[in-house]
Amino acid sequence: MSKLVAPAEAVARIPDGAVVTVSSSSALGCPDFVLSALGQRFDIEGHPRNLTMLHPIAAGDMYGVKGIDHIAKDGLISRVLAGSYPSGPSSLPMPEIWKMVVQNRVEAYNVPSGIMFDMHREAAARRPGVLTRIGLDTFVDPVREGCAMNESASAHPIVSRVEFAGETWLHFPNIYPDVCILRATTADERGNLTYEHEGAYLGGLEQAIATRNNGGLVIAQVSRMTATGSLRPHDVRVPGHLVDLVVLDPEQKQTCETPYDPAISGQIMRPWSSFKLAEHGVEKVIARRAALELKAGMTANLGFGISAQVPRILLEEGHPEAVTWAIEQGAVGGMPLTDFAFGCASNADGYVPSPQQFIYFQGGGFDVSFLSFLEVDVEGNVNVSKLGKKPYLTAGCGGFVDITAHAKKIVFSGWFEAGATVELTDAGIHVRNPGKFTKMVDKVEHVTFSGRRAREQGQDVLYVTERCVMRLTESGLVATEIMPGIEPERDIVAASQGRVKIAPDVSVISTSLLSTDRMGWTP
Repeated sequence: MSKLVAPAEAVARIPDGAVVTVSSSSALGCPDFVLSALGQRFDIEGHPRNLTMLHPIAAGDMYGVKGIDHIAKDGLISRVLAGSYPSGPSSLPMPEIWKMVVQNRVEAYNVPSGIMFDMHREAAARRPGVLTRIGLDTFVDPVREGCAMNESASAHPIVSRVEFAGETWLHFPNIYPDVCILRATTADERGNLTYEHEGAYLGGLEQAIATRNNGGLVIAQVSRMTATGSLRPHDVRVPGHLVDLVVLDPEQKQTCETPYDPAISGQIMRPWSSFKLAEHGVEKVIARRAALELKAGMTANLGFGISAQVPRILLEEGHPEAVTWAIEQGAVGGMPLTDFAFGCASNADGYVPSPQQFIYFQGGGFDVSFLSFLEVDVEGNVNVSKLGKKPYLTAGCGGFVDITAHAKKIVFSGWFEAGATVELTDAGIHVRNPGKFTKMVDKVEHVTFSGRRAREQGQDVLYVTERCVMRLTESGLVATEIMPGIEPERDIVAASQGRVKIAPDVSVISTSLLSTDRMGWTP
């Protein structure tokens, strides 16, 4: 018998007070049709009420796939634990979920994505919760915010510090999901799911197992159905015995602003010449300097922002396959995509489910991570997860905390100042007018990365900006390299109000990074 039902029938099975886990990454893999039906049911019936939502990665975006905003309604949801939240520019309206967070209308927590997946695994196996060192001395740690995003959440802690085997750990007690909502491409009549048009597997299997092992309900949204027995067993990523109901949405988008691109799901391979190179400008210069930390054969992790341009630097230099890229949504190898397709890759070597990718990240198996920053303080702490004045300009921590916890080497990239007038020529970078404020501060608003813990663990940490390269030392931030054209005392020391010092043996970066031609990187 087919498990196909209308979306209204599927969400009618969700009871009041349920814990609902959703598999998605912004618009990538988002079961938007089912979430929309859930919001519509509440508008009509006033039920279900008081749901706890689990989102290892964000559900929905600000560009047409509403995701969690379908259910951001008073009374419908009472608590949200998410690795990230929908984010976008200040020119767009604030998402409804962010209004609920800042107005204290929902208990909201920002939990690192890897830990969120760990929580599902531990709940599924009925072990005593997650015991981890990921997040120590960051906002995840209860000595700081304990993941809480507002006062409502602070009143109900979800993490504690414990001593075990002579070491300090963070403990997250189990939260058992009652409902799982995931998305795939194809379902057969028994509910077996394949992902052939998806850009990632994400964590649907682990979330379904955690729900099934708790006696819960699993709802799968797909774009098409096929007859029993027509799917290749090796293609089935979530077997039908874990799936209760199937909802059909032939119009589901592959990812944000992308109905379907076969290169994202690995069904075709794009010529390297088809990828757009990084646009010449200051941010490209920053990405070029970051790329100099790479050597052939490395495996590198990649984050959003300026760092996302680093693969395009290698492409322009004629060596697109010299480094293996690994991103948290699961793609390994190929060319990570940017803008609306961030989180996807074309020409990937393979796709690893996100929970396994995070095991790799948490253990620090890769060689280097390229990440961005919003602000850096005198202790080397980095904030990427909170902006009090414009909260929805950041998605939260996502996988940032998992990735940086044990990384051997981290290259942070960003602007030294916000709003400065900067001129780029072949001879140098010249600061014509100072910015509104420096991003080198006394104390970051949110500690997403702990400089103190990095020093304790001996991590190699660089901060690359349009003015200099800084290293994290015992005495704080020290500029060890200066961009040509920059005046050290004025543009670095004074601009940072003395928070950044100049190394006695400081060097000047080659002008080859400023050229409109290739800079000459070789593996």
